[in-house]
Amino acid sequence: RYLNARTALQTLLRLGVVPIINENDTVATDEIKVGDNDTLAALVTNLLEADVLVILTDQQGLYTADPRRDPDARLLVAVSAEDPSLAAMAGGAGTTFGTGGMATKVAAARRASASGADTLIASGREPDLLPRLAAGEAIGTQFIAGTHRLAARKQWLAGQLQLAGALTLDEGAVRAVVHGGRSLLPIGVVAVSGNFGRGDVVACLDSAGREVARGLANYSATQTRRIMRRRSAEIQDILGFVEEPELIHRSNM
Repeated sequence: RYLNARTALQTLLRLGVVPIINENDTVATDEIKVGDNDTLAALVTNLLEADVLVILTDQQGLYTADPRRDPDARLLVAVSAEDPSLAAMAGGAGTTFGTGGMATKVAAARRASASGADTLIASGREPDLLPRLAAGEAIGTQFIAGTHRLAARKQWLAGQLQLAGALTLDEGAVRAVVHGGRSLLPIGVVAVSGNFGRGDVVACLDSAGREVARGLANYSATQTRRIMRRRSAEIQDILGFVEEPELIHRSNM
């Protein structure tokens, strides 16, 4: 599901389409809901490896207290997304039109930070807000991530997922992956172990059985056994379809 959603969104963006993903869709069922659009936005931020998550609301940003009740409340311009005191400042639920208020936005900022993305919470009533933010203007509250984006994603891939199988690579593929920064192509695989599916995490081994990389497989174990040692251009003829030309894309490794 992760790979399918990621591929679909990236393709839409390449085609110049802006996808709109909404938690409050009338056809959504409880089984696939994540709770609120703020959380959903943070998950999509991770999915797309975005640099910045922008959340628009009816407030100028995060205040030290509720500005509707406390005249001494002060707008915070820049904070650490990991700061535990922010949750208390955010308070409880928001309007009757949504399922969460500032508290869910602060939680989303923390979740996005774990992916290495900064978050900006600002008022949706600001004119030309997004172009001004893109130009570097300081608006609203910036939640600064504590982890570099690339490092966060690589750490997630390397340490938090169970291995479902392994691919043994030839010497050329090992050099391309380890030293060349390349994706893994089917022609470089000499053996397949395990019974993994598309999107599962598999280890990449050299001829001595040492793990040199790991990543998300674009094809199942059965499909990989059929296309290994073959060129990417042959995948269509062998399988009757093409998910991706790579067995593991570099971004998912």
